[in-house]
Amino acid sequence: MQNIPSVDLRDFLSGDPERKQKFVNEIGKAYEDIGFVALKGHFLDDKLVDELYTEVRNFFNLPLETKKEYEIPGIGGQRGYVSFGKEHAKGRSAGDLKEFWHFGQYVQDNPALEAEYPANVEVKELPKFNTVGKEAYQMLEKTGIYVLRALAIYLGLDEFYFDNYIKNGNSILRPIHYPPITDEPADGAVRAAAHGDINLITLLMGAQGKGLQVQNHDGEWIDAIAEPDELVINVGDMLSRHTNNKLKSTIHQVVNPPRELWGTSRFSIPFFMHPISEMKLDVLPHTIDAQHPKQYDDITAGEFLHERLVDLGLIKK
Repeated sequence: MQNIPSVDLRDFLSGDPERKQKFVNEIGKAYEDIGFVALKGHFLDDKLVDELYTEVRNFFNLPLETKKEYEIPGIGGQRGYVSFGKEHAKGRSAGDLKEFWHFGQYVQDNPALEAEYPANVEVKELPKFNTVGKEAYQMLEKTGIYVLRALAIYLGLDEFYFDNYIKNGNSILRPIHYPPITDEPADGAVRAAAHGDINLITLLMGAQGKGLQVQNHDGEWIDAIAEPDELVINVGDMLSRHTNNKLKSTIHQVVNPPRELWGTSRFSIPFFMHPISEMKLDVLPHTIDAQHPKQYDDITAGEFLHERLVDLGLIKK
């Protein structure tokens, strides 16, 4: 029994207006209620998923001194390798029990944005790592475009409202390795402490096993477990702000496994879908009324991202 609703993107893509509207209603209601769905019918095929996991495992199995050669100072961890314990949740000092990699946008036809974003980092020891990562990035981005089109319709906006904001957006693909736990974690550290995501939406591979938990409206933690062919997709803080909390950015965490499983690694691969920096996240006027006053100050996506990277300890003020 899944604790989060399951939806099928093929309904939206079917060409049948009733099936398309069914998907819009289902995903919109889920994002108002819990902020998470499990999505079938995405653009990642099994072969690409298997290749990506193989390359990700190969990278994290490299010696630490090799991996650290790909840790780039001065860019807030936005590309390349980020070593164990560097990132912490907002409001916490204990580092999360994870190491990760960042693939960023492959900018097309926009030299200004190409100059703004850090370059992707090539791993010379693994010739397929970057090509497989790029393909997965682009298939997840393609999936996210259609999810945002459905949400635009649900919000009463033009279907293509988000398209120009996410084209060449500052999105990140983050393969994460949660290494085996060998000692009692200090200061109550967990694999990923309770947090909301920064971005518009997050598309997550690798939620087939227990670990990811979502906080419902009653403050209870429930397991978010997907089928092997599903992505877990949740609302991020940017979209929540923009919609005056109509679509909810839900607090979630990755808890440590039972002690008998401490010796096992866990891998997950989220795709954080970001818009271009200049997108205004100002609350949409039609989401404000007497019952729902404006809850957020005006801010751009770039300003908000900077604030949150400081909160996470990835860049200094």
